Amino acid sequence: MDMLGMYPTFYVPAIGTAWVMGIIGVIHVLASHTSVGASFLFALLETKAYRENKPQLLDFVRKYGMFLLVFSYIIGSITGPGIWYAITVASPRGVSGLIHNFVWVWAAEWVYFTVEVIGVYALVYLIGKVDAKTHLKLSWSFALASWATMLLIVGILSFMMWPGHENWYQTGSTNDAFYNINFFAHLGTRTGSMFVMATVVGLMVASRIKDMQLRRSVVRFLTPIGLVGGLFAVMMFLYYLQTLPSNAVVMLNAYLLPSYAQGMVAVFVVATLWLLFAWWQPQHIYTSLAVVLFVFIALVGVWPEERMRESMRKPYVAGQYIYGNQVIARDVPGKGIAGEVDRIAEKGLLKLHPFMPERLRVIDDSNRLEAGRLLTQVACANCHALERGAPLRNIPDKFHGATDEDLIAAYLEGPLKFGMQPYMPRIDLPPEEVRAIAHYLATVNSGQNVDRLIAERRQAAAKVAMQKE
Repeated sequence: MDMLGMYPTFYVPAIGTAWVMGIIGVIHVLASHTSVGASFLFALLETKAYRENKPQLLDFVRKYGMFLLVFSYIIGSITGPGIWYAITVASPRGVSGLIHNFVWVWAAEWVYFTVEVIGVYALVYLIGKVDAKTHLKLSWSFALASWATMLLIVGILSFMMWPGHENWYQTGSTNDAFYNINFFAHLGTRTGSMFVMATVVGLMVASRIKDMQLRRSVVRFLTPIGLVGGLFAVMMFLYYLQTLPSNAVVMLNAYLLPSYAQGMVAVFVVATLWLLFAWWQPQHIYTSLAVVLFVFIALVGVWPEERMRESMRKPYVAGQYIYGNQVIARDVPGKGIAGEVDRIAEKGLLKLHPFMPERLRVIDDSNRLEAGRLLTQVACANCHALERGAPLRNIPDKFHGATDEDLIAAYLEGPLKFGMQPYMPRIDLPPEEVRAIAHYLATVNSGQNVDRLIAERRQAAAKVAMQKE
């Protein structure tokens, strides 16, 4: 039997796969952006201490470095592999596509990351133990290695949004994939943001300095960097919006900006006012207030921004050729990849998916509900939750609790089949599979216990089979 190169579907009930990746990713972004920004703050502060003969600044660098080791590198070292585990089980073909495009880019990133991790330990523990000039070189090496990891990862993340031109599809070249239309805008936005995050965390550490003269010196050095970084991030974000594909623009205008625009403006205003206040009144930077501001920026700024970026890619997970449900959406001659949508339309997922149970490959009354649930998981669960009331774009609420199978099937055979919604994958299935999905969704919307019904129908089918024997 002709099979697709699909993998088993990973699904977390009520939460959905995207939430698992998103929660881990946001924590990792907070840690990693702080560490990259802080690396440059360290280098600049140490340069200032070296040139102006102010060794007391090195004490702040050491304290901030210890905080960074605990906050950024321990948390980052946990969430980094966590992201890999989550995306590998949730989006295996997407990860495979990225690895086949960027294997040497990732290898280079790991080399820089090794330098970064060794550098932060050396930076903290060698202060005062090596001469100032040697330690200054170490600090700048650490800063440049940290930013290099961001630069390389941004190239990959930008390709996940889209290549921006047709060259890559024909050549399959890593350069055509990496230097995409979205790359420089994305890099600028993250670079500005990293200085803001590092400054906000730096103020948390500075609030613990008892020497008011030293605190004033540190705060008035940090806050202009954060202010300029924030302004630069906003300017690059506006440029970033001009580099988005049409499906992302539709999603942005229809769903995302109405939900998040006010929060993003509030974060910029509050962060700016906080940094201005810190510069004006460094003696009134209390630790509790600094922590509250950090949490506010994380929850109202970083979380929505990361969710927006992930959502704007839809329906694709990488390069606008792999759908979020792992189906190959188009031909990529440069990689020898053939689209799968038409094959699925002809033969169906039940026959082509290698991990479908044999008892479900042919639909009848006894297995229609179970087949519909599995088909819905394969086709929809990477972006949607399947339970009513679940927080992540749950399908029952999208259909407004409809229990009319014909109504649900009409949507599947209309907008989804012909790709009429730019932020949804084109899902073209044979009629019997469409009816199975519609039957499953109508059953869920009716409030019935799907697990119990499936078990009862299995038992009934088993009894019929025994009677025939």
